Order: sequence, then C-alpha cells, then structure tokens
Amino acid sequence: MDKNLIRAMAEEYTEFLRDESRMVGKAESISFPQCEKEMVHIVKKMVDRQIPITLQGGRTGLAAGAVPLKGHVMNTSRMDKIVGMRKDDQGSYYLRLQPGITLSQLRKKIEMKAFDHHDWKVDDKKAYIEFCEEPEYFFSPDPTEASATLGGMVACNASGARSYHYGSIRSYVTSLRLVLANGDTVEIKRGTIIAKGREAELMTEQGNLLKLKLPQYQSPSIKNASGYYVADDMDVIDLFIGSDGTLAIISEIEVKLLKMPPVVWGISCFFTQEALAVNFVKEIRKKTDKVASIEYFDGDALEILRVQKKKGLTFANLPDISPEMKAAVYVEIHVETTQEAIELLKLLKKKIKKADGDTKHTWVARVDVDRDRLLFFRHAIPESVNMLIDERKKDCPTITKLGTDMAVPDEFLDWVINVYREKLKAKGIRSAVWGHIGDNHLHVNLLPRNEKEYELGKEIYAEWASEISKVGGVVSAEHGVGKLKYQFLETMYGSAAVEQMRSLKQIFDPLEILGRGNLFSFTEGQEEKK
Repeated sequence: MDKNLIRAMAEEYTEFLRDESRMVGKAESISFPQCEKEMVHIVKKMVDRQIPITLQGGRTGLAAGAVPLKGHVMNTSRMDKIVGMRKDDQGSYYLRLQPGITLSQLRKKIEMKAFDHHDWKVDDKKAYIEFCEEPEYFFSPDPTEASATLGGMVACNASGARSYHYGSIRSYVTSLRLVLANGDTVEIKRGTIIAKGREAELMTEQGNLLKLKLPQYQSPSIKNASGYYVADDMDVIDLFIGSDGTLAIISEIEVKLLKMPPVVWGISCFFTQEALAVNFVKEIRKKTDKVASIEYFDGDALEILRVQKKKGLTFANLPDISPEMKAAVYVEIHVETTQEAIELLKLLKKKIKKADGDTKHTWVARVDVDRDRLLFFRHAIPESVNMLIDERKKDCPTITKLGTDMAVPDEFLDWVINVYREKLKAKGIRSAVWGHIGDNHLHVNLLPRNEKEYELGKEIYAEWASEISKVGGVVSAEHGVGKLKYQFLETMYGSAAVEQMRSLKQIFDPLEILGRGNLFSFTEGQEEKK
C-alpha cells in the first residue's frame, strides 16, 4: 500500500506546496487517499516517525492553512464521492459526503439530482427516490471560490454572500467522521455529545476516552472563523468546525439541504458616494427576512474592473459601469412568488431614494442567465485585482495583495469604514474594498507597488486587527487563521486564551503533527522540546 499511497515529493507535485495565499512551503512526501482506511494508514505511518501532516483540499484558502512547513501533505481531492442520503421525520434531506468533493461538484449534483447511488444502502436509495420527486433543493454556503472542497469549507467555517440570511456552514453540518492524530476514528452526530459547562468527553471507536477541557474565552456572536469555537454546554461537533485542520482529519461530512426558494432575483445598485451606499445598506437591513445577501464594492474596485474591461478578453462582455459611480451594493432576494419579488423591488427602490441614490443606475436579474451575469460581475472584481497584482509582481516578485477578513458588530459599521478610510488616506496606499457588508464584513485589499508598501501594508493590517478587536470584532470572519494570522489570535483573545486553545489541541494531538503552524506559531526545533 505504501508504494502507491505515500509518494516522495517530486517536481510533478510542486503545485501542492502552495495555495491561493501565494505562500510556498516545503514537504518531503505527499498522499492522495481515497477512503478513511487509507487516511488511518497514512496517519499511523507518520505519527510513528513524528512527521507532521498538512491537510489539503482544493487549496483555495487565503490564509495558507494548506501550505506545508515540512513533512507530509495529505491531499483529499480524490475523496470526492457522495456516499449516502437520508430524510428525517420533518421531511428534510441530508447528504453524506467525502471531504474532497468541491462546492461546484456538489451544486451540480444537487441541481441535476444525479448521484451515483449504486453502492448506497436500501434506506439511502429510498430517500434518493423521494428526493427526485421533490422541488429543487440547494446547499446554502457559497464562498466565492466554488472549487473549494467541503472539507476545507468545514475546516474554516466557510460562509459567503448568502451567510447574511442563512449563516455559515456550521449551521448545516449535522455529522462528522474524524481520524485523530493517533489513527483512532470517531463519529460525532449533532445533538449527541454535549459539553457540561466547559468540559466534555469523547470516546473513540477504538475505546479510548478523551477528556476535554474547553477554553474559557467567549466566542464572538458575530460572523467568526477565528480559532476554536467554544461555549457553555456546547455541541462538541462545533469544536471541529473552523478548527483549521489542527484537531483531526475529516473523513466524512453530513450536510443539510434547503428547499430552493421559487423566486430568486439579484439587484445591483450603484451610487455616486460610498456614504450613500452605506446608508442604503442600513436601510435594507431593516427588511431582512427575504434578503439573502448584501454585498459591497467600492469605487476603487469598480475602477480596476473598468480598466480590465477596456483591455478586452475575459471581462469584455461585462456591462458598462458609469464612471461617476463610486460604490455598488448587490442584493439577492429569495421569495415565494413573482408578485412578492416585485413588491420587494419597489421597496428597495424607495430605500435607494431614501438613501439619496438614483434608481436609474440599477441592474435587475430575474432569470438564470441574468443572475449568472451579475455573479460574473461579482467574481470579476477580485479576479481583476489579482491580475493587477500579478502585473506588479513582475517588477517586484516578493509582493502580494494583503486582504483583510475582519468583521465588527452592527453598531460599528460606520466606525470601521472610517477607520479603514482614514488609515488608507494617511498612508497613501492603494486599495480595493469589497465584501459582505450585510455582516459588517468587508475585505480591504491593500495593493502594494513595491516592497516598502508591502511592509507598510502589513503594519496597517496589524493596527486594524488591534482596533477592531477592541470593539468586539473578529480578525477572521470566514477565511480562517491558517499560518498568516496566528499572531492576531492573541490580539483578539489574549495570550491566556491562546494557550488554552493550544492545551486543547494537545489533548487530540500531543505531538502537534496536524496542521502544524496553523493557529499557533511553530519554529524549527520546537518539536524536540516537547
């Protein structure tokens, strides 16, 4: 088994030393398991030699969580099957998945209701037959990069635009199968293992009992992907969601599906000033029950897109954006009838006027082809920024963009935008801002032109992390901490809380071989001190 399963890190695998963070690591070996049994075999081989394991899925992460510092890379991309389905007493449907299936694959299979069910159990096949007779269903988490794997999404508690209404992936994970750092396995179903205060017990399938002492800090109630989720009397399954691959290896996931609303419209609204767009956002947040997402793009982001559009090629077919427009807000509504959508559109137009905007500069997508066009617009802006940075890297290869992932409570939306703008103006560094403004979660992308501006950008990032933490904000709202933001965990929670997190990890992983460098700093030689 070893000969084909565990392979030396050769030139053909160099792409697996990096992810979308642009950080490049190193490793001595790599594997592509296709089942839990192979995962267990690999883990036991590595732990015997005290070789660290870095877990990978689609490598779409922006925090370098999938970048190895050394040791072994376990890539789950070949574990991409849907292995079963069930229907509960309330008529809800659930899918069991391997961690390597991508979001785009999952969406397509759900849309087409096309699952390879030949090896499923009888009850699963029965649920599938009933599912095929139902109206359309969907999986609500929707990060921008649809090539993300479900395992990676669980590892960072992914969310996306629709999290404004539907929440993060945590709300839809109902069961996990896990491989621990010693090769033991465990299955956790939501509602079955509940902590008593901040203590819990977990029995592996091999009969080993883990007594957990959960950290004492309070996890923020806002959108959050910063460190371990903990709470009094919590469901222990939530500890592993957002744990950045540091506690266990996910071998199977069960997720809940939702009924697709009959009518889904997308509306892009453009404004001549950022303040008007923010006023509009605050107005529509008063009407939230049918609004699935509220996204934002600032004037700098729109201008970068205009420049790329003029160059032709990829973005040539995008609609023109009037040059006087300095901000855009995208709203997606999910309703039951077309008449309800029309009434909600009328309400949104009233709120545009109330915010001193102009309804003439509005795009409405009522059918799939138009929604796909607006979705392309939403994805084109980050891609345009990446193209800009790639051009600059030709002159200065060491730079990259620095994208924030911070969020604040509702009452601090105006405050945090002012904090961003004042600092950017004072330092004179170019930026582009977009993101999930409905959740007060904006990605400020710092765009350095040289090494000096790159270092300045890192200083600005650290200052923002400190200021935002002081008002109850989070340093990572959806991308996770990985290897790039571990220092900000202490900024957010304090050193004592970080030590409590690390102590919890050591219960599962005494040698710290899983996800080494994620969440916690790790230097060469540190393992000899353990």
